[in-house]
Amino acid sequence: MKRDYYESPKANKIMKWLWKASGSDSYILERSTYNDQVKYACLGGIVVATGFMAALAGGYAIYTIFEPKGSALQNDIHIPTAIFSSLFGIIWGLIIFNIDRFIVAATGKGDGTEKITWQEFTGSIPRIIMGLVIAITISKPMEIRMFKSEIDAELHQAQLEKRKDYEVATKANYDSRFEKIESELQKIEDRRLDLIGRIKNAEQEYTNQLNGKVPGTVPGNGPLSKALKNQVDKLEAELDEFDNANRAEIDRLTSEKLSLQNELAEELDKNEEVAGGLDGLLERIILAHEVAGFWITLFITLLFVVIELTPIFFKMMLIKSPYDYMSDNINELLKADNGIQIKYNYYKDKQGQEKNLIINHEANQKIEEKMSLIKAQTELSDYIIEKWKEREKENIDKNIDKYIDEV
Repeated sequence: MKRDYYESPKANKIMKWLWKASGSDSYILERSTYNDQVKYACLGGIVVATGFMAALAGGYAIYTIFEPKGSALQNDIHIPTAIFSSLFGIIWGLIIFNIDRFIVAATGKGDGTEKITWQEFTGSIPRIIMGLVIAITISKPMEIRMFKSEIDAELHQAQLEKRKDYEVATKANYDSRFEKIESELQKIEDRRLDLIGRIKNAEQEYTNQLNGKVPGTVPGNGPLSKALKNQVDKLEAELDEFDNANRAEIDRLTSEKLSLQNELAEELDKNEEVAGGLDGLLERIILAHEVAGFWITLFITLLFVVIELTPIFFKMMLIKSPYDYMSDNINELLKADNGIQIKYNYYKDKQGQEKNLIINHEANQKIEEKMSLIKAQTELSDYIIEKWKEREKENIDKNIDKYIDEV
């Protein structure tokens, strides 16, 4: 808009878009001062930046939750999860952007001075609480991304300890079952070794008898040697019978032991999966607090809180400018065009609070017209009924007998 004393700067598309992000009126800002234009563009920039950070934080949080679990030092990107997380991040960023835009647009300018009064602050508490929740939601995923290297190192150590503990616990669960099988196998083996020992002793006695090494006996293959030989054969036959009788049991126990070993190996193979369970969003947030410490974590959270709440406090601190006066003027003109009149602080309610009287003249006019029409219709109806009564009275007077007979 051209004026002799001042010409409003022409805004580009980016500035107009930032105005829309701040919830301000571009029609008025195009006719306002450069100071107002920049002021509301900056507010819109903060809202856009918050939405962008929310998109990054939300996408990274979802990726951390749904990515395939494994070693913390494995940094391969899982493409399907990355695509899904990106889509979610965009949607989440748009949601936060829209909420922030509403918060900023719905925050009034207070009393138009730099001072934030207690009444202004208390009136903004709901918006401040919403801003705090959003800021904390954004800050936590950003924290774990900032300290990712340190968190990965700590998480890897925790995973190794988890694997070791799981391996010890798993083996302990199988030890008793292995001991039972080994005990049964050992019993069979002890009995077999006893038979083998007896066979060896008998063979040694037989050999000694043949070689004349037994005092008081005649060397050679005599009756005693034959008896010893029969004893050896008998023991060997007993060993064969023992092996045949226990072969099925040994095979069963060996098969059960092999199956148990395979089962144990499968359980131990789950070490990586169990340790990978530590690689979640909550565990990373906890480690971020441990790695960074209380003060650094608090500082990062407060940084996002400041970014999120800045537009709210700035709007309460803004001094009224031409944009505000023009906006008020247009609002009054629009109300006047639509027959709306507001009498400020017109009456007090039961609690003594001053209230405005809102008069909707066009609506009142419609109501009055409607009431007048209803009143006229009622008067006409009454007149018709009155005339009908007069006519009926005349008919009765002219032919009363007819009416009496009908009654």
